[in-house]
Amino acid sequence: MSPQPNAVSFEQAQTALAREIKTVLRHRNGHATSTIITPSVALEDMDALAWMHANPGAARVYWSGRDDGLEAAGIGIAHSCCESFAGDLLGLREQLGPPLSTCSAGIRYYGGIRFDLRLPYEPHWETFGAWSFILPRFELRRCNGQAKLRCNLNLPRDYGNQDRIVEDLYGLNAETVPVDLPKPLSHAYRPSRAEWRTVVDSLLRTIGQSPLEKIVLARETRVVCAGGPDPVTLLRLLKSGTPRCFHFLFQPAGQSAFIGASPERLFRRRNRDVETEAVAGSRPRGRSAADDARLVEELLNSDKERREHEFVRVSLKEDMLPLSTDLQMDADCSVMRLASARHLVSRMKARLRRGVTSLDVLEAIHPSPAVGGLPSSLALDALLKIEPFDRGWYAGPVGWIGPNAAEFAVGIRSGLIHGQQVRLYSGAGIVPGSTWQSEWDEIGDKIVDFSRVLGISTQEDAAHQAAAG
Repeated sequence: MSPQPNAVSFEQAQTALAREIKTVLRHRNGHATSTIITPSVALEDMDALAWMHANPGAARVYWSGRDDGLEAAGIGIAHSCCESFAGDLLGLREQLGPPLSTCSAGIRYYGGIRFDLRLPYEPHWETFGAWSFILPRFELRRCNGQAKLRCNLNLPRDYGNQDRIVEDLYGLNAETVPVDLPKPLSHAYRPSRAEWRTVVDSLLRTIGQSPLEKIVLARETRVVCAGGPDPVTLLRLLKSGTPRCFHFLFQPAGQSAFIGASPERLFRRRNRDVETEAVAGSRPRGRSAADDARLVEELLNSDKERREHEFVRVSLKEDMLPLSTDLQMDADCSVMRLASARHLVSRMKARLRRGVTSLDVLEAIHPSPAVGGLPSSLALDALLKIEPFDRGWYAGPVGWIGPNAAEFAVGIRSGLIHGQQVRLYSGAGIVPGSTWQSEWDEIGDKIVDFSRVLGISTQEDAAHQAAAG
């Protein structure tokens, strides 16, 4: 690819961007209209994750799409929309509505929302709150080998902040020293294997005797390391082994980090056009081409997996119909092929009705039966009682939102770094035909990419299963 026109080195970009910042703040000073202005400078291509790693301490965000080639890294906060506790998203609408109605295209607030807004929260999730969306102060965006360094100015608030903003800009580093991940010391599960078996067997009896048709039961794998793992290093290693996924990192200043490699799009919006998908039903990748073909065939012909997938298809269509026109969904599911797994997927495109917002779509389709269950209210009530841990942002919406545009993934295949611990999360849909052992194995398969990066072995688990079988 040819070099980007007018691209400069990082140091030159800092100087040029500082001039742009001063010009904006000098020329617009005195204007009371609330708006966001984003001066930017074309930059010689550089590694966005390396740039993040070189700038610890401040709040950091990272997002890369699954199929658009765009990645963004953000440092610091120009504006934030956060809430510690909330029972609904009304406050988020009130906080995000005004800035999104006045800013220009291309502005993005990055963040996420809890899977379930109800209490209680465990302490390691408290800094993330019910939701948190930030407009980064500085942003590095890359696409197809071209990069831009951006500065988001929140006016009129930033009129008096010129010196500090420029100082922070010149304080950004471009070079980084690679670090290794600390060795894992131990790992444990919540629920334990025995607890999982008891709960799954009980749920299968309940599903057969009540309106509950499906419930997605999750597990937390808590890994204790010899030191605090660097979240950017962990994400880089995870990303290298998980192509065709959404990759994300959200880290409040100097605190816990939520990272992941999710294969599942919640929705993508461009003006009134929206894309979403139903993902449910899975098999691990085979150890050989023949084994892989056998597992894919088994997945496509599994009555249990197809029923589980159909729950999600039907629910998604019912949720989107009131919001859209020209709705089109795949006539049948196909296979999503990932580095370590295979999933059934059905994709949908629709045209949103006039006046429908991105938050309308988000509230309508989350949580889907792919991560909660069916009927949703019954499943969520049951999960609140039986899961022995707080999901936090796991399986919640994560991504970005801007004026008339948004992209969210489902926050699965994810983990929370908190001190010396990494909490990994994965779940499995319990429906008639499920067995506790197969679902236990499935959730282990779903975090295998994390397991490899962290260096934890599950061989002792297999031996335990064989002995218990």
